[in-house]
Amino acid sequence: MFNANLIKLLNFPLVVFVFSLVALWLSVQIGALVSRKLRPVQGDERDDLGLVISASLTLLALIIGFSFSMAVSRYDQRKNYEEEEANAIGTEYVRADLLPTADAARVRQLLTQYLDQRLLFYTIRDARQLEQVDRETAKLQTEMWFTVQGAAKAQPTPPVALVVSGMNDVLNRQGYTQAAWWNRIPVGAWSLMVALAICCSLLIGYSAHRTATLLFTVLPFVVAIAFLLIADIDSPRRGVIRVLPQNLISLSQSLHKQ
Repeated sequence: MFNANLIKLLNFPLVVFVFSLVALWLSVQIGALVSRKLRPVQGDERDDLGLVISASLTLLALIIGFSFSMAVSRYDQRKNYEEEEANAIGTEYVRADLLPTADAARVRQLLTQYLDQRLLFYTIRDARQLEQVDRETAKLQTEMWFTVQGAAKAQPTPPVALVVSGMNDVLNRQGYTQAAWWNRIPVGAWSLMVALAICCSLLIGYSAHRTATLLFTVLPFVVAIAFLLIADIDSPRRGVIRVLPQNLISLSQSLHKQ
């Protein structure tokens, strides 16, 4: 349940930014409160505390860097599969000419409808509409496969087999794309980043000489910005930085002109 709620939260980068900024700022204040009221930092402890803070911040920076790299690699993967999916659909549309006339017309019609559904998959954000798109996509996949399968049974020739192979590529690319959109930064990595950022904020607040300063907001703000960027790139639908189906749009315009 916790993982599911956290995943839903990560789908909204601005919420991640606000939540992390508030949590880290409060952590700094709690650290400063502990230093003032419970146990002030002794003079001979400050050097050791500074060393611990430096090491913690370095570790936090490394983990944020690794997480950013993971998010970018997943974003690139989604872009690559969008390109491959457009190529597979376009190739199968051309190969449909190898089928008998009636089957060829049917396959091209289904591919055009299928392409429209794939475009909706990349642009829709509403969950209910996405479910409808998934159902329509599965229906079209079944119809396309039955069409080429029937043609292959009626005329088992190498050209028809090539069309069947192309249709298999179309269906496979959709599965690869869906898997790439499900492939997100693990919740454990997010939990580790947040825990370490809170620890660093507590240590900085604990080591501060003064509490009434704007410098207390620097680390929470910078880390929150980093979390916002990572969440934005890692969120396929809700982020500002999203995969635009440029190849599918270009293919759709070309097919509709035909």
